[in-house]
Amino acid sequence: MKPFVVNSHRRLVFPSNFFPEPDFSSIDTVEDLAAIVRRDFEVKAPTGSEIRERAESGGYANRYELLRDLGLHLFWMNRYVITMYEKRPTRWRDVPRRRDDIFLPALTPWEDGERKVAAVESCYRQLPAAWAPEVEHELFRMLFDVFRHKRHHATDLPAIKPTVAEAVATGSQLVYRLGSFEPDYPRFSLGEILDCHESVPELEALRRWTMTLHNQYPWDRSDTRLTPVGALKPDDVVVVYQPRTADVLDFIRRVKNGAPRRPRIPPAAPPRRPLDPLAPVQVRSQFAVQPRIESLAVRRGEILCTNDDIIRNSASNWSPMSAAEIAAKTGIESRCYTEGGLEHLALDAAASALDRADRSPEEMGAVIFCTCTNTRLLPSAATWLSGQLGMFQTHTSVDLVAACAGFPYGLVDAVRILQEVRRPILLVCAEKFSDKVGSVRTSRMIFGDGAAALVVAPAPDGADGDVDVLQTYASGPESQVNSIIWPNVEFGCDITVYGPEVKALVKRYLEQMIGELQALPHPDGGAGSLVDAVDLIIPHQANKRMVIDLAEQAGIGRDRMYFNIARVGNTSAASIPLAIHDAVREGVLSAPTRVFTPGFGAGAVAGYAVLRIDPAVVAPERTGPPLAMDAGPLPAPPHTSSSADVEAAFGG
Repeated sequence: MKPFVVNSHRRLVFPSNFFPEPDFSSIDTVEDLAAIVRRDFEVKAPTGSEIRERAESGGYANRYELLRDLGLHLFWMNRYVITMYEKRPTRWRDVPRRRDDIFLPALTPWEDGERKVAAVESCYRQLPAAWAPEVEHELFRMLFDVFRHKRHHATDLPAIKPTVAEAVATGSQLVYRLGSFEPDYPRFSLGEILDCHESVPELEALRRWTMTLHNQYPWDRSDTRLTPVGALKPDDVVVVYQPRTADVLDFIRRVKNGAPRRPRIPPAAPPRRPLDPLAPVQVRSQFAVQPRIESLAVRRGEILCTNDDIIRNSASNWSPMSAAEIAAKTGIESRCYTEGGLEHLALDAAASALDRADRSPEEMGAVIFCTCTNTRLLPSAATWLSGQLGMFQTHTSVDLVAACAGFPYGLVDAVRILQEVRRPILLVCAEKFSDKVGSVRTSRMIFGDGAAALVVAPAPDGADGDVDVLQTYASGPESQVNSIIWPNVEFGCDITVYGPEVKALVKRYLEQMIGELQALPHPDGGAGSLVDAVDLIIPHQANKRMVIDLAEQAGIGRDRMYFNIARVGNTSAASIPLAIHDAVREGVLSAPTRVFTPGFGAGAVAGYAVLRIDPAVVAPERTGPPLAMDAGPLPAPPHTSSSADVEAAFGG
C-alpha cells in the first residue's frame, strides 16, 4: 500500500511520488531492475549534454522548463542511490573492509562539465520567470548548486556497486572524497518535504523534487573530489553506500550468487470465440421471483483530490501536464479519497441502504460484496460486513471480483440467489484506489474511492420487478485481459492501465451490448426494440471522452448518457450505482425511469443491466468521515491466539 498524506496545509501529498521504492522482492535480475529504472528515471531525463545544447540554442522558453530539466537530470543521476542505497559519509579508517553489505560507488569523471555549467547559468539569467520569480530563483539556487558540483558522469553507473573489498583489490576505483564533513549539515526532514507549499502546483512539485535532491548531498559540495581508493588516507572522509532495505540487500545477494529467475507464466493460448453467442438473461420470463430494488445508498471518500493536487504531486517520471489538460483528456476535474479503509466506506453505505429499505439484519438472505481493491482475505469483506451489521446467518456472504463490471456482475448473482432464498439481498460495491496507485500517473488521474449499496428484494406476488435484462461477459485476447493490472510488479506493484488495450475491449463490448439490445423486444410490448425503451444510459464512469466517442460509434448519442465522473473519477465497481445516486440528486432522474447501465474493465470483463430506477429508493448521502471512523479506538480483542486455541479449533 502507498497511502496519501494530508499535510498541515490540508493538502494531499503522495510520498511515493518523491521517494520511489521498487518492490525488490519481485525483481530477479539486473536487467529487470534496469527496465524499471529506465522507465521511471531515464526516459524523461535529459543528459547533461542535451541540457547544454538546448540552453546554448535558446531552446528553453522560461525558467521553469530549465528547472524541470535540471531536476529530471539529477533524479536520473541518482537513480540507483534513491532506489537502492543510503549514502553514509565515513572516515576511511572506519570503513568495514570485509562486509558484503557495505559498498563504494564506481564513478567516471564528468566530461565537459565546465561548459555545461556555464551554459545553464547563462541561460537561466536570460530566461523569463514562468510564474513566481523569487520562488523560481530559490529553486534554481538549490538545483544549480547540486548540478554545478557534479563530479561524475550519469550514464555509466552500475546498479550493484563493488563491495569495499572489491574496490580495495583494484585500487583504481574512483570514489567520493569529502574535503570536510559536518554531521549537522542542513537537510530537509520528511515533514518539511511533505508540508512544503506553493500557490503554483507545478512549483510545489518541483520544490519537493529539489528538497529530495538536496538531501542526497548533505555536505559541502564544492569541496568534494573523485579519488582512487588506493590513494585514500586513513582520515579521509568517503561516501559509502548501504542498502536501504533488507529486500535490496537480498536482491544484491541473489544477483551476485547467480540465483535462477523464478518461473514465468507460459504464453497465453490464442482466443477462441464461443460456439454459440451467450444470450442475455431476460429476467421477467426466465425467473419466477422478480427482483425489486428497495434502496440505494452511497458513500464517497470525504477528501477531494483535485487536478491541481495531482500536479502538486508530479513524480519525476511524469510527462508535463496541466490540471486543465487532465480534465480535457479524461473528463475528470476531481476525485474523492478516504482516510478510512475500504470497509469503512462499505459499512457506511450498507447501513444506510438497510435503513432506507427498512430492513433488519435477521431478514437478509445474502450479502454480495463487489470490489477489486480489497486487501482483506480472511474473513472475506462480505462475511465481515454480515457480522458488523448483526446478521447471525445468511445463505451466502461472498466477495466478487469483477472490477468495473462489478455492479452488473453483482446484480446477476443477487437475482439468482433471490430465486433460492426469497429474502432480501444486500449488494455492496466499493473501491479504495487512493493507496494502490503510487506513482503511475494515468491511474492517479483516473481512480477515486467510493461505495454504494443496494437492497434487492422479492417483488410482491404478481407484481413486476425492476430488472428487465442482465448480461455479463469475460475474457478476450490476452492483451485485453491484462489491460489493467494490480498488483503490477513492473510498476512497483501499483495499479497500471494500458490505454489502447482498454479502449479496444470497451469498443468490442459496447458494440456487442447495443447489438443485443437492438435484437431484444420492447419489454412493455411497445414498438421498437429494448434499446428504444431505454430512457437514460448511465455507463461505468471510466473516461468520459473515451466512453462518449466509443458509444457514439456504437450508435448511442451523448444526449442520452449521464456522467458524474468530473467530480468523483472512476470508482470501478461503485461507479454505476454512485452515478445513479447523483443523477437522482441532480434531478436528471426525477421519476421512475428505465436505465441501461453498461460496465467494462479489468480482466476484459463487462456486463450490463436494463432496470427501472425509482428515485424514491435513493437515500440521502451522509457527509464527513465514515461513521466507522467516528467510533473511537477499537476495543481490545476478546481473546488471543495461541497454540492452545489452534488445538481447540482443529485438534482431536
